[in-house]
Amino acid sequence: MPAKTAQDLRSQRWFGPPTLRGFSHRSRLKQLGHRHDDFVGKPVVAIVNTWSEINPCHAHLRERAEAVKRGVWQAGGFPVEIPALSITETYFKPSPMLFRNLLAMETEEILRGLPVDGAVLMGGCDKTTPALLMGAASMNLPAIFVPAGPMLRGNWNGQPLGSGTDLLKYWTERCAGTISEEEWNDMEGGIARSPGFCMTMGTAATMTALAEALGMTLPGASSIPAVDSNHVRMAVNCGERIVEMIWQDLKPRDVLTPAAFENAITVDMAIGGSTNAIIHLVALARRCGLSLDLPAFDRISRRTPVLANIRPSGAFLMEDFYYAGGLRALMAQLTDLLHPECLTVNGRTFGQNLAGASVVNRDVIRPRDNPLAATGGTAILHGNLAPNGAVIKTSAATPRLLQHTGPAVVFKDYNDLAARIDRDDLVVDENSVLVLQGAGPLGGPGMPEWGMLPLPSRLLKKGVRDMVRLSDARMSGTAYGTCVLHISPESHVGGPLALVRDGDLISLDAEGRRLDVRLSDAELAARRAEWRRPERKYTRGYMALYSDHVAQAHEGCDFDFLEGIAPTPEPEIH
Repeated sequence: MPAKTAQDLRSQRWFGPPTLRGFSHRSRLKQLGHRHDDFVGKPVVAIVNTWSEINPCHAHLRERAEAVKRGVWQAGGFPVEIPALSITETYFKPSPMLFRNLLAMETEEILRGLPVDGAVLMGGCDKTTPALLMGAASMNLPAIFVPAGPMLRGNWNGQPLGSGTDLLKYWTERCAGTISEEEWNDMEGGIARSPGFCMTMGTAATMTALAEALGMTLPGASSIPAVDSNHVRMAVNCGERIVEMIWQDLKPRDVLTPAAFENAITVDMAIGGSTNAIIHLVALARRCGLSLDLPAFDRISRRTPVLANIRPSGAFLMEDFYYAGGLRALMAQLTDLLHPECLTVNGRTFGQNLAGASVVNRDVIRPRDNPLAATGGTAILHGNLAPNGAVIKTSAATPRLLQHTGPAVVFKDYNDLAARIDRDDLVVDENSVLVLQGAGPLGGPGMPEWGMLPLPSRLLKKGVRDMVRLSDARMSGTAYGTCVLHISPESHVGGPLALVRDGDLISLDAEGRRLDVRLSDAELAARRAEWRRPERKYTRGYMALYSDHVAQAHEGCDFDFLEGIAPTPEPEIH
């Protein structure tokens, strides 16, 4: 039996009453050419679409919205497409991470302020997935997520290219002088060949995979290539399913349980997911009133093998992953590590959705007895440099550098780094530890993806391709190298990273989960007494709001006033 009747629909507070205001609401939809029976007594579905002409990852979502509408109409609902902020990773400055919370706020208020009963959330580029889920979880109306899907693999000189990962790889070679300007320019037209997000296991592919692992997508939806016809059919199915969810009153916080988050973390480790997933999952959990701390990621990482042989940790690309069986096939190999009883948006359990899934290509999706790595791709570090934690993607690091001690070469901010990294008088060798300050949530601002610090060109020309690098910044999910990230608290607020000076010995012990500067407590205290907080960068608008309310990295970088599940009153209909 449905949990709701037509009289219970939230939208009918707008469209149902025989009042002046009800007349006004109905007449305006008729102004758009709709009939009374199209929307009165039927679930109104918001299609929250982050399509934009400047976002190539979402270039096809305008068309996919039409497929979603078809499904909604066929299921007896009334679809309304609503544009939302399109956060394109490539173009949004100074950092797209600044605007995740803005899209989350917008999504929540769209769903609260308009006459809708549920939502289809359309996104995929890095920050859009967590933002849409955060806003939907806060409003807690029935919602389902449509992943944008990865682009086709790139091609250059007969080689498959991965956006992001190979961009960084070949830029390094360009700086080292091993490829020509002509080759570099030729690569520009082949690295990204279709709509869709990065086809490496970057943040976009990671977060859509985790949306599926959380139970917020239809089974198998997250890895379908953007231009595959299966993607169109998936969108239609989502339109049909959201209408059923509205009648059943199945809401995000029914799905986003503590066990669901454990499933997502397990999958994150098994796919060698982006380090950015940690920040986003923590923020989403807090929107659901749940506590998710960094030790949970480390505990699950230690027991979970890396099975996805996808760049940057592995060799293949997302198109290969999909045709090898996709995420369902990978998760089916991890059932003993997952919570199969978790409910998902299709109304079935996580375990039921994995029935029949199998791996087609065991080079792309490794078996448990031949993993890419024996334990998860991410480790959480603590120590006197990271009292609240730091993150390292071990699966994309150089193994010999995961235990390393070397002298610090310190850059006070990114401009300082850019100005001095290639200077002949920079005292640096391959054993040095590059340290970037002033790149955290407030210092960046917005934790820009500066964590894969460039290597000095003179060391590149000697054949050096990795060094230990430390920062309070993030790193692109497509990036690689021995980069310690998300050091918390950040240097801008006086975290220990702010106290590091040139020549200080830095010790990284990934296996022991330690990150330390070899200074006494007394010396650190003396330096702290001398430290002065940098001046505030922004004093107006959204950036001022951000500066006043953003949390630190280990807390998910959400706004303090948006965490938790305290109810906001429904709008008065006058």
